[in-house]
Amino acid sequence: MKTKLLLTTALFAALTVSAQAKTLVYCSEGSPEGFDPALYTAGTTFDASSKPVYSGLVQFKPGTTQVEPDLAESWEVSDDGMEYTFKLRPGVKFHSTDFFTPTRDLNADDVIFTFDRQMNKDNPFNAYVEGASWEYFSGMSMPDLIKSIDKVDDLTVKFVLNRPEAPFLANLGMDFGSIMSKEYADKLDAGGMKSDLNQKPIGTGPFQFVAYQKDAVIRYKANPDYYAGKQAIDDLVFAITTDNSVRQQKLLAGECHVMPYPNPADVQSLKDNPDLTVMEQEGLNVGYLAYNTMVAPFDKPEVRKALNMAINKQAILDVVFQGAGKIAKNPIPPTMWSYNDAVQDDPYDPEAAKKMLADAGVSDLSMKVWAMPVQRPYNPNARRMAELIQSDFDKIGVKAEIVSYEWGEYLDRSKAKDRDGAVLLGWTGDNGDPDNFLAVLLGCDAVGGANRAQWCNEEFNNLIMKAKSGTQEERTKLYEEAQVVFKREAPWATIAHSVVHMPMSAKVKGYVMDPLGGHNFEGVDIEE
Repeated sequence: MKTKLLLTTALFAALTVSAQAKTLVYCSEGSPEGFDPALYTAGTTFDASSKPVYSGLVQFKPGTTQVEPDLAESWEVSDDGMEYTFKLRPGVKFHSTDFFTPTRDLNADDVIFTFDRQMNKDNPFNAYVEGASWEYFSGMSMPDLIKSIDKVDDLTVKFVLNRPEAPFLANLGMDFGSIMSKEYADKLDAGGMKSDLNQKPIGTGPFQFVAYQKDAVIRYKANPDYYAGKQAIDDLVFAITTDNSVRQQKLLAGECHVMPYPNPADVQSLKDNPDLTVMEQEGLNVGYLAYNTMVAPFDKPEVRKALNMAINKQAILDVVFQGAGKIAKNPIPPTMWSYNDAVQDDPYDPEAAKKMLADAGVSDLSMKVWAMPVQRPYNPNARRMAELIQSDFDKIGVKAEIVSYEWGEYLDRSKAKDRDGAVLLGWTGDNGDPDNFLAVLLGCDAVGGANRAQWCNEEFNNLIMKAKSGTQEERTKLYEEAQVVFKREAPWATIAHSVVHMPMSAKVKGYVMDPLGGHNFEGVDIEE
């Protein structure tokens, strides 16, 4: 007998629409940190901001990592790879809401504003949110890469670079490239309400923001002026449900139509349910434990290596992933080009780990292991994983305390350069390029941001910076060498690459799984 769950007042209100309207409810796994995607790196935030609300100059063709036009209908690249000229679509409308009515269409000023605020400290929106670090933009060395962004005319924008950058076009398809309305930003600035840019978003995307009740529900409605046509779904609702078992109950009770990150042990029963569809694909992801290499004794590679050898990754795969994944040895997934399969993983060898710690002069070590409070594609149960690691460390005489925080706070605190211990995190690729893993997560420019290991290794960094240009064959050799350096220096314990499952009502049609891990409802319909 199915358990009928009572809808929260907020969700019930969110679902109160006209009888003719089509409503799709997505049981999301967490709350967004904000609605300005360039400020953040979490997929939960992108799902709620860039995916429904915004568009970029380019986008990835659904279900692929292939770049295709979005707000830019075409582009040209100079022969030397130093200039990218984008021709914008004419007549693209920004959202018209009860808090903003645009007076003009999208133009080059909006594109320039979007990126200038991330690189120009004099831009009034450069530091409009406390602690704004523009984590992606900075972590990918964009401030050093972009020489200028020039307005050729109202519908033409030229990016001039300081050096060729092979992944530049794909990078612009990432969430930090969501194009903002300069007119809206100027209005907020004039009214002393700049923070609303991160709370009441205005974009050009398929859905427009209606309301957000923190930690409960987000409401969107179809953008009637969307350049690619109005969506079949009239109302899109994010019912924020942090517990995966509760999300599953809501799906079975018909209270939501789509849910992410089911408990791996429940996947088969979901597949057996005739009222559901369960999609699956190998994730372009990696789950890891990042040591703080700026804090002793984790500043010593031999200490990090010893801890890695203490972790029984096969047990983690069996218990946490229920076999829906594979052990990770490199910081990029095996489905990505340049993956170095010749790299040897650290063996599981507690006795050798104990000896290595003793040889390094480390005894009576106590540390923290940080466990995420939410399910992620690369880690379906961080708390359980942390408990297994805690037990493994105990066997070599290392005492580990498990700590956690609310998701937004977890992400923020884990960036600290003086953070204690090691943090469980992971990554799903944003654009299909190795640079998006190796530079964003492990490059020197990302220290204090997405580089949670706070690891700046000159040899590694020189390799990945050199690999930003050249042919794919040349870049592959450099990335393969960089993976060897990574494994030798061990800033992370690489844990696993997962298989991602996506359960939904059989009534949902047109949903396409994103190899980059996002949840996008453009083009989705639901049968009545």
